[in-house]
Amino acid sequence: MSLENSTKMLLQKHLNGGEAFMPISNLLSEITFDKVGERPYKLPYSLYELFYHITYAQKDILEYCISEDYTTPNWPNDYWPKQQAPESEASWQQLKKDYLNDRSRLEQLIEQKSLIAVVPTGKNQTLMRELLLVIEHTAYHTGQLVIILRLLGLYK
Repeated sequence: MSLENSTKMLLQKHLNGGEAFMPISNLLSEITFDKVGERPYKLPYSLYELFYHITYAQKDILEYCISEDYTTPNWPNDYWPKQQAPESEASWQQLKKDYLNDRSRLEQLIEQKSLIAVVPTGKNQTLMRELLLVIEHTAYHTGQLVIILRLLGLYK
């Protein structure tokens, strides 16, 4: 197996989590809708707000990797929701679906593109760099999700 192929397999594995951090898909199954908007112990965000942020950042990086006319969102306003909880359970379910769909699209990029390919509107930013950014960002915030779940009594 070539170095690039083994690297691609490793990136896909880490993108899904489970190596050094719990997969988000496992954590999402622990979250009950009645607690999704709660901010425990005066934390600055709820499970919803944090997961929205993870999802938005992942989508932004995906768009950066594929779009010929990418424009940078407004930081920090676009990266965090305006409300503490989703409008409905259906919108919460849609957010989870969007996250998983975008992650799947990133996995497809890994299969289809060279890892050293420069992203369309980038200045020397490669697909590999952007994938590592998604993995690192998700891992960082996954730890925060675990803490919030524990504080809410939803995860031991």
